[in-house]
Amino acid sequence: MKDMKNFDIIPDEYRTLDEVEIKQRIGAAKQRLGKNLTILGHYYQRDEVIEWADHEGDSFELSRFGASAPAKHIVFCGVRFMAEAAAILASPGQRVYLPNMEAGCPLADMADIEQVEVAWKALERAGAAADIVPVAYMNSSAALKAFCGRMGGTVCTSSSAAKAFAWAKSQGKRVFFFPDENLGLNTAIASGIDRSDIATWDPITADCESAARAAKDAAAIVWRGYCHVHTFFKPEHIADARANNEGCKVVVHPECSPEVVVLADANGSTSYIKKYAEQALAGSTVIIGTEINFVNRLARQNLGKRIKPLVRSLCPNMFRTSLADLLWTLERIGEVNEVTVPASIKMEARIALDRMLAL
Repeated sequence: MKDMKNFDIIPDEYRTLDEVEIKQRIGAAKQRLGKNLTILGHYYQRDEVIEWADHEGDSFELSRFGASAPAKHIVFCGVRFMAEAAAILASPGQRVYLPNMEAGCPLADMADIEQVEVAWKALERAGAAADIVPVAYMNSSAALKAFCGRMGGTVCTSSSAAKAFAWAKSQGKRVFFFPDENLGLNTAIASGIDRSDIATWDPITADCESAARAAKDAAAIVWRGYCHVHTFFKPEHIADARANNEGCKVVVHPECSPEVVVLADANGSTSYIKKYAEQALAGSTVIIGTEINFVNRLARQNLGKRIKPLVRSLCPNMFRTSLADLLWTLERIGEVNEVTVPASIKMEARIALDRMLAL
């Protein structure tokens, strides 16, 4: 995988182009590449980028769409881990690109593979690893997905996390969940595990040996990582929303804290939230706790309903991708911004993803 510190740098000449010319040249590049190109746009991208996407959706949904497309070139307007997943699932001959190689994901980076391996070895020394299965959230590095594939674990999305927990339980095993603590907590609690029986592994402050001994008796273990977009939402925001919007419904993402999730009327993946807004009755008010670009787009797409953000929370890494980045990638397709995954990591990560698909 290309070191993000050594990524391709967009020339200044692209940064200084006016929007009209950029759009004209993007249109020309798309026409030139034709069926050899598929542009994927994550829900959190800004509107001017989404406008050029051939398909809009969640990260895993987009990766699968790209792999099934006949196109040779897949341009993923999202963040790093998404492009990696697309490269893992890509068909032979397909190439994957990320328009802005600085678009990483702090959450995915919070579960560094070396820290995970240190934690796992500590669990082995404590005699706890044998009945634990690692589960990586889709918002994770290719290396962590590969670790799960190698250790008999799986990957999950926010919508399939409950199935992953049930799958582990059916084997008589407990889950070690990476890297989002809140999604792990919310899923474990929803599956009937008492919060007092859930251990949190802090890769920064944990004494590994003590943490491993404590985890030996835990019903589940969750890695201490978080998405700042969703931890921004607080219980008081829901209280304010209900006070100012009589009869409203509140729906949030399960990356929010358990204290927020329990106060909401519903919680689910980005696709779930989209469907929730679409199925709301005309004239109703839906307050949504997730990324602001997506909420604003839902409001424009669902006229006749009042779709409002719980509070404004922006993903700055999604926002990094600009029209200039997209244009540069299209005009230099095959030369810049390609995301590749080493064969060994790709093989093991694919095992974990296939286990998820089999659930």
